[in-house]
Amino acid sequence: MLTETLKKPEIAQISTLPSGLMYIEPGDIFLKIQPLLLLALCAGMTGCSTRQARTLSENKAAVLRSEAELWSKGDLAVADQLYSPDFVCHFVVGPEWRGVQGIKDVVAQHRRSFPDWNEKVDDIIAEGDKVVIRFTSTGTQEGEFAGIAPTGKNVRIGEVAIFRLADGKIVEQWGIPDLHGLLDQLKTATAKAQPAHSQS
Repeated sequence: MLTETLKKPEIAQISTLPSGLMYIEPGDIFLKIQPLLLLALCAGMTGCSTRQARTLSENKAAVLRSEAELWSKGDLAVADQLYSPDFVCHFVVGPEWRGVQGIKDVVAQHRRSFPDWNEKVDDIIAEGDKVVIRFTSTGTQEGEFAGIAPTGKNVRIGEVAIFRLADGKIVEQWGIPDLHGLLDQLKTATAKAQPAHSQS
């Protein structure tokens, strides 16, 4: 009677080279599961990459919405959706803005000075938890700004801002506006208007 001996699958085996060095040779089980391990690894890497890309896209969308709806239209309710209660904004000069109410107050005050204020994003870059934008701001001064009486002057300045986001909310901002250029345009308009007032 013939009997058949089943060979036990080997996970790995140790072999010796002619030089005397030893190495581990993959066994049957490893060779069978290796493609599955590679597929799992690729799927994990693809999943992480997709999630990261989605987060970057969502972060950029939040910043663009802040520029388009909050700053350019004055829709203060948008701040509740986009900004964290712990939000803080740093500027090269001037006080920091803090909290959702802080950003609302600043936008409302700024739009009293420039009711048609508009911020057009020219470039946007997202990396990690940061979003950077370069944008052009325009507006007509119809209210007092920085101690300067209304001039009716239409101004145009360049700005750069860096945002840090967490869980889809803006939690920190670094603003770099061309404040010197803005004030210079307003003061020039004021200086040109003074001779006309003195003659009347």
